[in-house]
Amino acid sequence: MRVRLIFSLKNKGSYLPFHHQYILAQFLKGVIVKGGREEFFNYNFFNFSGLKGQTKVSRSGLHYYSSLVTLVVSSQSEDFMDYLLEQVFATPKIEMGNLILSPEYTELETEPTLETNNKFVCISPLVLITPAFNEEVGKRFINPDSDEFSDLLYESTLTRMEKSGWYTPEQMESFFKFQVVPDMVYVNKLKEQQKKFARIYAVYDMDVKYEVRGYTLPFTLYAAPEVQDFVFKCGLGAFTHKGFGMLDLANHPSGANRTTTYKFKREGFVPYKPTERVRQNVAPASEEGEIEGDLPEEL
Repeated sequence: MRVRLIFSLKNKGSYLPFHHQYILAQFLKGVIVKGGREEFFNYNFFNFSGLKGQTKVSRSGLHYYSSLVTLVVSSQSEDFMDYLLEQVFATPKIEMGNLILSPEYTELETEPTLETNNKFVCISPLVLITPAFNEEVGKRFINPDSDEFSDLLYESTLTRMEKSGWYTPEQMESFFKFQVVPDMVYVNKLKEQQKKFARIYAVYDMDVKYEVRGYTLPFTLYAAPEVQDFVFKCGLGAFTHKGFGMLDLANHPSGANRTTTYKFKREGFVPYKPTERVRQNVAPASEEGEIEGDLPEEL
């Protein structure tokens, strides 16, 4: 399940760093621990996007000017998702970087029908390698058009699927077909425009800082439907529970039919009708090279 968590922004014009996944990860980890359910303290089978809203770029980072901003959170476990959202809504004032936020309501995304090949876009950077302490390997650039790029994603995906315990040994053996084919027309166009699709990001794990290379680009994934469903809900690549590797369908239709009201809402808050919401279609978005999904922005 994928849920949109919509916050009201109390101080328009405030900013987050361009690469703010670690700030979101620290916040979510904090509320997970605060809730006290130890079985979820080290739960890794969830994923989340960057913070989406109407932004302007400055030297400081991304300044947010929309009344509402959105975080997409995804997991196979409804129990975990509800626990996480309960803790978020128990925190009426949230300071995230320079932003002051208040959780308002949630929307459940309609689950798409996934085929054996789907074109995805990244709504958070895709990381290939989990580095060890004091290693530089995590920052190494790997050509998206190479076999190594696809092979690393295959290995990490199958390892996570096996650790989940959700699939039988016979199913795992059947998941040998896996190929990531990047949209090199898009990548080469960015290169021509001297824009980046691969950057270095900070990740914090057990209070240790790691630097990793993240990629933001469209690609087609050829794999079994069960594998497609896993990466769509739990992310693709490394550090997915830290907010990396969140995907969306490139051809996912926009509009009100894509979401339904979910159970969490601040008491007394009445969302605007979906038709009154300004939405943004999936398309290349910013100078930072990110690709925005169909998310609520200005309400």
